[in-house]
Amino acid sequence: MQSTVTKKASLADIFTPERIKTEVLSGLTVALALVPEAVAFAFVAHVHPLVGLYAAFIVGLVTALFGGRPGMISGATGALAVVMVSLVVTHGVEYLFATVILMGILQVFAGIARLGKFIRMVPYPVMLGFVNGLAIVIFLAQLGQFKVPGPEDTKVWMEGSQLYLMLGLTGLTMALIVLSGRFIRFLPAPLVGILAVSGLVIGLDLDVRTVGDMASIAGGLPDFHIPNVPFDLETLGIIFPYALILAAIGLIESLLTLNLVAEITETKGGASQECAAQGAANIVTGFFGGMGGCAMIGQSMINVESGGRTRLSSSSAALFLLAFILFASGLIEQIPLAALVGVMFMVVIATFAWSSLRIMHKIPKSDAFVLVLVSAVTVVSDLAMAVVVGVIVAALVFAWKSSTRIVARVEQDAKGRKVYRLSGPLFFGSVESFNELFDPKTDPDRVIVDFAETRVLDHSGLQAIDALAERYKRADRTLRLVHLSSDCKALLKKAGTMVKASHEEDPIYGVAVDYGEQLTKTANW
Repeated sequence: MQSTVTKKASLADIFTPERIKTEVLSGLTVALALVPEAVAFAFVAHVHPLVGLYAAFIVGLVTALFGGRPGMISGATGALAVVMVSLVVTHGVEYLFATVILMGILQVFAGIARLGKFIRMVPYPVMLGFVNGLAIVIFLAQLGQFKVPGPEDTKVWMEGSQLYLMLGLTGLTMALIVLSGRFIRFLPAPLVGILAVSGLVIGLDLDVRTVGDMASIAGGLPDFHIPNVPFDLETLGIIFPYALILAAIGLIESLLTLNLVAEITETKGGASQECAAQGAANIVTGFFGGMGGCAMIGQSMINVESGGRTRLSSSSAALFLLAFILFASGLIEQIPLAALVGVMFMVVIATFAWSSLRIMHKIPKSDAFVLVLVSAVTVVSDLAMAVVVGVIVAALVFAWKSSTRIVARVEQDAKGRKVYRLSGPLFFGSVESFNELFDPKTDPDRVIVDFAETRVLDHSGLQAIDALAERYKRADRTLRLVHLSSDCKALLKKAGTMVKASHEEDPIYGVAVDYGEQLTKTANW
């Protein structure tokens, strides 16, 4: 009973009237910004706008309630939409729904298997590149709002007064967000900008493009719908590659966004829980006619900047979006696109890691290269490819640097034996440097190699030790290896008999290879 009272009291302390107001208004701001994004991504994927809006509502609500990061916003995203295009064009929207369901199942399995923890393997330069690249992508996506329909279904840039009015209203929105953020505390700054510019446009009857010019957002509740596709291996062969790619992109973007929001808010998030929640959301979305989705860094930043910190803000955003579809489509369609573009431009400014420009000449050149590379690949390709490329390049750079860190202090003991005291990791990248440390032909008759300050990390390291033993054997020298882990001793083939056993001082670690049979440990030399 005591714990129940305490829990209720703590919830009451958290959800004060002021906090509830902040969370709900933050959700309203996010919902307003979600509308054009969802519609635009639906157009990208060649599906009806409601397919994108339903996805934004369902994915947003499910992840808001069960995701690993309270306050993070999910919905239909461009990173997924560009992958869906060929599937929809070739096979139709029903195959897309089936793919989204399979995508969700794969993501749930990833959550159950706790694969989300591997996001910690993404180096910080890759994270910075992801943030900067995504900020550029968001910026470039807004430029499409400065185009109008041209001849033969083409898009042409605005000109003259239409362009100047669009730029002026966009700039006004940005200025209002900055000023209201300093002087107005009872409303989120982006919401102030949207409401003020919308009121100005409607009051003066200005001729500008609005949300309604993109598409009508009016609709009903989404209906339960089993994808109308053959349930056979042929269908699985069609949708599985797409589902696998979409699942990977969705999880990578979601987990990186989770880390970014957690860093900004100085809180922790559950990576594997987020994987499972994203999967469940996409399964539900596929059965209710949505295009699937993942975390949205732009809208998440709007929520954070507006004060949203709990599940109430992200849940409110999803419910407001549904309310727009059901009841308020007429009002929402009157919002000028310039106001929403201004909000997104402010998101770009807040998202871009400007500090990376200042430190570019101070950090190692390899890290700077990875940062720029990931940003560029994010812009020209997609997020998943950028992160994979960044991690691979960063790993290769690390392997190269580590390959030069194995060194030896050479000395002679009281018995006239030459002692090599190694330091650094021994693995595939450092094998060549390891071999260059020794010269069996010029060494004395008895040699000791001390591994107390090094670690043998892989099969290549074990093979290098065996090869070293063979070199000293051919040179008719006596070699002894000391302070190897018991695992290394057991896995060595040729050098097994040269290991000096000293159990009290030997390190304990494992070498994850199936290298060979275990050999009997030799007696002390």
